[in-house]
Amino acid sequence: MARLQRRSFTDADDVRVVPHGKIDVVELGDHVVGRMTYEPGWRWSVDVKPIAGTHACQFHHVGVTTSGRLRVQMDDGLELEIGPGEVFEIPPGHDAWVVGDEPWVSVDFEAMRGYARSPTASVRRVLSSILLTDIVDSTARAVAEGPTRWREIVSRHNEVAERVIDTHDGRLVKTTGDGAIALFDSAERAIRAGAAIGDAVAPLGIQIRAAVQTGEVELGAADVRGVAVHAAARMMAVGEAGDVVVSATVRDLVDGTDLEFDDFGLHELKGLPGQRQLYRLVRPRRGRIRPPASGH
Repeated sequence: MARLQRRSFTDADDVRVVPHGKIDVVELGDHVVGRMTYEPGWRWSVDVKPIAGTHACQFHHVGVTTSGRLRVQMDDGLELEIGPGEVFEIPPGHDAWVVGDEPWVSVDFEAMRGYARSPTASVRRVLSSILLTDIVDSTARAVAEGPTRWREIVSRHNEVAERVIDTHDGRLVKTTGDGAIALFDSAERAIRAGAAIGDAVAPLGIQIRAAVQTGEVELGAADVRGVAVHAAARMMAVGEAGDVVVSATVRDLVDGTDLEFDDFGLHELKGLPGQRQLYRLVRPRRGRIRPPASGH
């Protein structure tokens, strides 16, 4: 429920320090807002890339510049310079650097939960619900659409997926070229996010399939590993367009919610011992999956 409130960047919930810059992050309920301050000489591919572990910045930025100038270069070579008082949108797949002798300061309203998070000094194992998605028949679609149009579709898919994951309090680990991997502290939210991504990308003319598994995972700077991740990938592979496939463990975790499932039968998942009981989310005949409930 929305409420009247205010926060100050001088009392930030999180301060992420990077070479030649920092990000002050505050939370307003479900919203996360960041103030980015980059000194002259800052460049994403030099100062943040070692943290992100990706070839380009994979975050979708929406915000406003308060001072200084930033030059942005997309993977396809398109460039744009952003100055004071200008509202900006920067899609995933870009490099950026400060122009001139003045620090670039901006306020970013999009996907600040995971941007520029410092890597852990050692591998951490945590209990988490893992959501995996991929675009159905992506290879055939890529051929049919052509490289330029397909890049546009995938880029838009990534933006939408990241936004939905963030809305459901998840953390996008990475995009995979035709899908996404995300972590949640709630199995229910992971399931609802998978269904919501499918709804949100439908206007792009694509369909996805998804899977949710809960278990211990190893966290890296820009990746996640473990048997639970492997299981989720195998579960997703047996699904069809529009499916959100879950394990028996996940189904038990969301018992008591309004989520309903069909029995998807026993499956042998490659690389995993024995047969596994799987279930498929039942989608309502009208409307979308309802917003996530708290406490699951």
